[in-house]
Amino acid sequence: MASIRRTLSPYHDRPYQNGGSPFSVSSPSHKLLSNGKYSSPLSTFGGGVHSFFAGVFLQRHSRKGHQTWKRPFYRCLLFFMLGFLLGMAPFGNDADVRNHDFSFEIKSPFVNVQEEVNNVVGKPEDFELDMVELGVERRSSMKEKFDFIPRKQLIVVTPTYNRALQAFYLNRLGQVLRFVPPPLMWIVVEMNSASMETADILRKTGVMYRHLVCTKNLTNIKDRGVHQRNLALEHIEHHKLDGIVYFADDDNIYSLELFESMREISRFGTWPVAMLTPSKNKAVLEGPVCNGSLVIGWHTNEKSKRLRRFHVDMSGFAFNSTILWEPKRWKRHTSAPIRQLDTVKEGFQETTFIEQVVEDESQMEGVPLGCSRIMNWHIHLEARELVYPRGWLLQKNLDAVLPVE
Repeated sequence: MASIRRTLSPYHDRPYQNGGSPFSVSSPSHKLLSNGKYSSPLSTFGGGVHSFFAGVFLQRHSRKGHQTWKRPFYRCLLFFMLGFLLGMAPFGNDADVRNHDFSFEIKSPFVNVQEEVNNVVGKPEDFELDMVELGVERRSSMKEKFDFIPRKQLIVVTPTYNRALQAFYLNRLGQVLRFVPPPLMWIVVEMNSASMETADILRKTGVMYRHLVCTKNLTNIKDRGVHQRNLALEHIEHHKLDGIVYFADDDNIYSLELFESMREISRFGTWPVAMLTPSKNKAVLEGPVCNGSLVIGWHTNEKSKRLRRFHVDMSGFAFNSTILWEPKRWKRHTSAPIRQLDTVKEGFQETTFIEQVVEDESQMEGVPLGCSRIMNWHIHLEARELVYPRGWLLQKNLDAVLPVE
């Protein structure tokens, strides 16, 4: 009996808290594994798998009671193999996987746009056939979509002052500018102070505007418009407003085609203006004579104004605003600010101002092509003796010239 105890391993003599070893001799699994009848290769493989999973999921302890390194190692190995097999397994149709483009090449915006066009129209070899089917309207709409060119901003300068027909003039001009496609900036300049009536009219037009006030003391009332326009020029130059500057007096009549033609101006554009004087029952055409877009002469019927260099009305020209602060770009010989002069006679403010912007007719552009259309009219109509109610409101609307019977 003593000899049998000496041959047993000390491992089997160690007591456990649960009353036995992890794999006791009396357990069925141990008997199956220790039986020689089940020593086939399959049983050997099964025993290896059993040992592997037992090492992974069963907590085994060393002699000192600490956890061994084998269990976390087997777990990492098992999950690594599962992830590798899942990553190599194809999902979906094999043909879709083979035909799918997994390239990470960064394509330019032009290529992306071209791909969108191809998706709409088709492949390049089917381009002509698809264009016939789509028609001219589809082709023009696609061209507008992909060949968008932003419009130039129009900067409309309007000097105004308090008088009987001021509200009529401002409302009429504001409604015209309302239908001009944006961008458009309307700069309205008043004298001495900003009136509430003018501010209310500007707000209701729905046009983007700036309301300025000229506080310069005037010795001659005829120079009022000159100083108001100079204040607007200083504002444009200081804030570097980029666009086409146009002096639009509030008592003139303008067509929408005129404002659309201004956006074609590169440096300086001019056109003929119809001058109407109802009191004298006379109409005068003033402005350029054009051969295509080239200015070759001038319309004028005023003998007293034949000494002018350029026969243009104040509302008969427009120019690029960058000329005001970029003299080197336009090859100007001086960097002096471009302003209207109040030291010249009435009627010469236009020509002296234009002489600061261009040198001769070669730097001018006829608008529209050929200067063949009248697009604005200057009407000398004023009601000096009429008075208007303050704020255009009738406080007592009970007086009547003819009572209702």
